Amino acid sequence: QVELVESGGGLVQPGGSLRLSCTASGFRMTNYAIGWFRQAPGKEREGVSCINSSNGLTYYSDSVKGRFTIARDYAKNTVYLQMSSLKPEDTAVYYCATVTTYYTGHSLTNCQENEYRGQGTRVTVSS
Repeated sequence: QVELVESGGGLVQPGGSLRLSCTASGFRMTNYAIGWFRQAPGKEREGVSCINSSNGLTYYSDSVKGRFTIARDYAKNTVYLQMSSLKPEDTAVYYCATVTTYYTGHSLTNCQENEYRGQGTRVTVSS
C-alpha cells in the first residue's frame, strides 16, 4: 500500500521552530520529487517547498525562504521540513506530496502535486 505520512506538527510560539517529517511506505522516495504544501483556513493552498530526486535541488516560496529548510534522508525514506522563526501566518495544515518539478535553466522554480499525498499535520503558531 502506497502511503505518505506526515508528523511533527503542533503548537509553537512565534519565533519558535518545528521539524516536520514525511515518511513514505510502499514506494522508494529515491524515484520521486517531494513537496510540502500548506492550507490555512480561508486561504488558498500554497506550495511551500520541494526537493527533486536527482541532485537535491530545492525550491522555496517567498513566504518561507530563509526560514524553512527541506532535506531528504533516503535511508529512512523520509523528507523533512525544518521550520524556524515561525510566524502566526505560518499556521496551517501542512502536507507532503509527490510532485512534478519545473525548472528555469538550472534552477528549480516550481512543483505541482501529482500521484501521492499525505493526510497532513497541523501547525499552530500562537502565543
